[in-house]
Amino acid sequence: MLRARVKSCTPWLRVCRTPAPYFTIAARSARRHYRMGLYYDVFETGWGWVAAAGSEKGIRYATLPEPSPDRALDDLERSMRAPLPEHVPDAFNAYRAQLEAYLRGDAPTWNVPLDLDGVAPFFRRAWDACRSIPRGETRTYEWLAASAGNIRAVRAAGQAMARNRIPIVIPCHRVIGKDGGLHGFGGPGLGMKARLLNLEAATA
Repeated sequence: MLRARVKSCTPWLRVCRTPAPYFTIAARSARRHYRMGLYYDVFETGWGWVAAAGSEKGIRYATLPEPSPDRALDDLERSMRAPLPEHVPDAFNAYRAQLEAYLRGDAPTWNVPLDLDGVAPFFRRAWDACRSIPRGETRTYEWLAASAGNIRAVRAAGQAMARNRIPIVIPCHRVIGKDGGLHGFGGPGLGMKARLLNLEAATA
């Protein structure tokens, strides 16, 4: 069962377990998200619970699978940097179907619309380059920086992956260190990154 969330008189000032110094930023983000008409859902997959938020334009945020709906919702709030918007059950059924197919080892054509409004140009180019990496293959952060238009911006390329709002659809797990090592993966961590790469290697 999803944990109860207390609402105030306005949709963007929900009471949550957010540290006090963070609340001003969270309130501003929540007001912006409210104006965007965002909503969220959380659902169970064969790998765990996934939460997603988006608008009529498409998915704006999504989480990696977590062992409980609360963990998934916590991840979603951290990604949004704001309390959750309105809950709309079954809001992302097309995304859910494609994600579940992927987690079973299939290779779905990711055709769900994405809402990338406000993404910095370099990050958008890095995300587009990341999406071009074939299933079952990996690329380095150096390759990603060059593909995004600035071969020297390796650190920025790493930040683009760290701030990836829609993992798996934007497959940041396919970007690895030049030494072949796995680096920086949010949510469930490097174990999930390795698991995704192993899934793709076995089914590519």
